[in-house]
Amino acid sequence: MRPAKLAPLFATVRALKGVGPKVEGLLNKLVAPRHEGAHARVVDLVWHLPVGVIDRAIAPRIAEAKIGELATLEVTVTEHRPGGGSKWRSRGPYRVLVEDESGGALQLVYFNADPTYIKRLLPLGSRRLISGKLESYDGWLQMPHPDHVMAIDSEDGAALPLHEPVYPLTAGLTNTTLRKAIANAIEQVPDLPEWIDTGFLAQTAWPRFGEAVARLHAPETEADLLPSALPRARLAYDELLANQLALAVIRARLKRRAGRRLAAQGKLRKAILAALPFSLTGAQKRALAEIDADLASPHRMLRLLQGDVGSGKTVVALLAMAAAVEAGLQGALMAPTEILARQHLQTISGFASSGFDAAAGLRIALLTGRERGRERAEIMEALKAGRIDILIGTHALFQEQIAFHDLGLVVIDEQHRFGVHQRLALQAKGAGTGAELLVMTATPIPRTLLLTSYGDMDVSRLDEKPPGRKPIATRTLPLERLAEVVSGIARAIAGGAQVYWVCPLVAESEVLDIAAAEARYAELRARFGESVGLVHGRLAGKDKDRVMAAFASGALSILVSTTVIEVGVDVPKASIMIIEHAERFGLAQLHQLRGRVGRGAQESSCILLYRQPLSETARERLNVMRRTEDGFVIAEEDLRLRGGGELLGTRQSGLPMFRVATLPEHQALLEAARDQARLTLGRDPELKGQGSEALRLLLYLFERDDAIKLMRAG
Repeated sequence: MRPAKLAPLFATVRALKGVGPKVEGLLNKLVAPRHEGAHARVVDLVWHLPVGVIDRAIAPRIAEAKIGELATLEVTVTEHRPGGGSKWRSRGPYRVLVEDESGGALQLVYFNADPTYIKRLLPLGSRRLISGKLESYDGWLQMPHPDHVMAIDSEDGAALPLHEPVYPLTAGLTNTTLRKAIANAIEQVPDLPEWIDTGFLAQTAWPRFGEAVARLHAPETEADLLPSALPRARLAYDELLANQLALAVIRARLKRRAGRRLAAQGKLRKAILAALPFSLTGAQKRALAEIDADLASPHRMLRLLQGDVGSGKTVVALLAMAAAVEAGLQGALMAPTEILARQHLQTISGFASSGFDAAAGLRIALLTGRERGRERAEIMEALKAGRIDILIGTHALFQEQIAFHDLGLVVIDEQHRFGVHQRLALQAKGAGTGAELLVMTATPIPRTLLLTSYGDMDVSRLDEKPPGRKPIATRTLPLERLAEVVSGIARAIAGGAQVYWVCPLVAESEVLDIAAAEARYAELRARFGESVGLVHGRLAGKDKDRVMAAFASGALSILVSTTVIEVGVDVPKASIMIIEHAERFGLAQLHQLRGRVGRGAQESSCILLYRQPLSETARERLNVMRRTEDGFVIAEEDLRLRGGGELLGTRQSGLPMFRVATLPEHQALLEAARDQARLTLGRDPELKGQGSEALRLLLYLFERDDAIKLMRAG
């Protein structure tokens, strides 16, 4: 239950003065949390940060004002020039001639104007303060639709904002309307107790929380918008502190109960290694040694296995689960998609069955949402009776009715797609103290962000590729050369090659002018016939499997796809990757897609098709892809180009979505926040002591409620 003190911040924006149904709908589009059915809340407006500032510094003379720039002027109204006609909406614009004391003149121009309103706003002979952008037309200096018109020496005159924040907007919402809503939201920020150490606060000269919020939304110069500005730095630290506290609490909770020492002689592992057609890399051996040490320890394993595309994470996971099985326990491997789960089943079954007779081999089963009825019941019965050694599956493994005989090790693939509670739910299926946990990601994460996303885990890195993996030749081409690319793949297919062709969307979009997978599929099928297949997220599972199996067998030469093939799909014969509208993808996603080729003996290539003109950032992203195949280097470049808030496409990947903090700009603050979190929880692990109420409020404020729930769960 969220503290009552914070309730006004977590009310919907409809509670704010001036926010009716129409504005609420627009704010829902702009700032609502990104999950289905979410409504914009007051706190979402508080964290909607300005990206610019309008400076309405007064220019004392019209003659000194510059065309194309914003000006605030003191003028006298000298003449009204209606557009003509009997109806005020007909013909030309309504013009008002104004002059200043020096005799300089300009026209205020109103289109579709109501003359009665304008005459009331700008009476002849009146002195007014006007502010807006200056233009030149037909020899006249003019100001179309001034932003502000106020009487001089009146109470309204004092209300002219000399500096106005500029915010990201959505269609139909003006900056003025949004600014008023945000100002009302800031009024709801309560007076909160201080959670930052007093000595540290004194060193930084940061304002208190409430003052920092107000100042963040009242910039006077561009410098006030920088990450280094005092109010922004203060609030970034608050957010990072909440993040680090939550991770530390989760880690302590998961590690608190003693684990089981998993004693295995290594017979199963040796048999698997002997049957493998390749040797382990040094990185794989190091990771296994770290995992073995965790399993032999009396403490619970909580380890992240971070490996680049093609670095061999699946083999490491299998060998780890083999140790658990040899110790008399079961293993579970959970993947985020059915395609990936079935890929794991195929890979692991191939590795685990080689060199075994039926009695000695690992008993492996698959459980996804597709297994139903009698088949599902038989799997669940065998699992509970201990007749299944390793269960591979999707979210279906979380379900309460799925019961293991004795689950010893849980492996979660692509960890970033699952939340803390899902992780806990699966881990808790282990008897007694719960299962050991190994999570994997093929998304290389910069060292900077490991603290913010996986700070609750120990980390192993697979930074070597298996021997024999050939480099992938990467080229960038404009879409104007599409015909050349199609001719090139025709020649490649004639020589036996297989091609992935990735498009960003499934269906045509009026907003994004990009080629859809279905449209591209139709065009390629018209040229290449039945050798072209299509797979995307809307296809039924069986249809996806049928198309993927046809591609893997070589029956299809071209697979047109959306990004469902981004992670885990393994077709060694595929040697060409074409990514259409590559400028619309993030660096890490491009890297993951490219990693689907280069897995076989033949030379492989990746063609990045882009639409001109390219932005500077897009051009640099594509250049990075041409320069390197090292996923860790690419991740660091992604951080540099896009910042931590959008790193690796966090809206899809589940890495922390910071509202105020940006990395690497706030890296030093992250380190300081980590230190404060460690010291605080070292003294008061449950945050129940004197002074800890403020930190609990901080966790709620930045919506790190998982930590509070875990502390309550004991």
